[in-house]
Amino acid sequence: MANIPAPVQNLIDSFSMLPGIGPRTASRLTFYLLKNNTDIHQRLADALINLKSETALCRECFNITLSGNDLCSICSNEQRDQDVLCVVESPMDVIVLEQSGGFFGKYHVLHGVLSPIEGINPEDIRLEPLFQRVNNGNFKEIIIATNPSMEGDATALYIQKRLASAPVRITRLARGLPSGGELEYADQNTLLRALSGRQEL
Repeated sequence: MANIPAPVQNLIDSFSMLPGIGPRTASRLTFYLLKNNTDIHQRLADALINLKSETALCRECFNITLSGNDLCSICSNEQRDQDVLCVVESPMDVIVLEQSGGFFGKYHVLHGVLSPIEGINPEDIRLEPLFQRVNNGNFKEIIIATNPSMEGDATALYIQKRLASAPVRITRLARGLPSGGELEYADQNTLLRALSGRQEL
C-alpha cells in the first residue's frame, strides 16, 4: 500500500467517521479537496467551526437554533398551532416535516430513541422534558412521529404509557411510512399521507 502523507490520511480517516461515507468515498473527497484551487478548503473549515460555535438547542423543544437564542423560530412563532405537539427523533425530522407543508403545530425533539441493546435508556434522551411540557401545557394532541422501527415503536409505546393519564389525545403517524424506514428519506406525499392518517395509540 502506498505511503500516504499524514495530513492526507488524517482527513481520509475523519471523512470515514461520517455516516454513509466509506474509505473510498473519503479518499475521493480528500483528493478532490487536495487538487482544488478555490477557497473551498477555508469555507469548509469555517462552516465546520461555526456549526458548533454558532448553534445551540432550543430550551423548549430542543430543536437546533442560533446560539444566543433561547427559542427556535418555530417555538417563538405565535402563529403556530399551540394545541398540537409532534414528537420526533432528531432535528432532521423537523426539517423534513416542515418541508412537507402538512404540519403547523409545535415540536419536541428527543435526540434519539430507546434502545437498551445500545445502552440508550429513557434518561439518555429528552423524554422527561417532554412529559413536563405535556403536564404543564394545554396540548390537545400529541403526535408521536418516531421512525417506524423497533426502537421507534418501543419509544412510542413508552411515551403512550407515561402519558396514559394525561387529558390529551395521543396519535402515531400512520403506516404510510415503510417499516424500518426513516423520516428523512420519505417523500413529501408519503409524509402527508402519514400525517393525515395518524391513529390513536
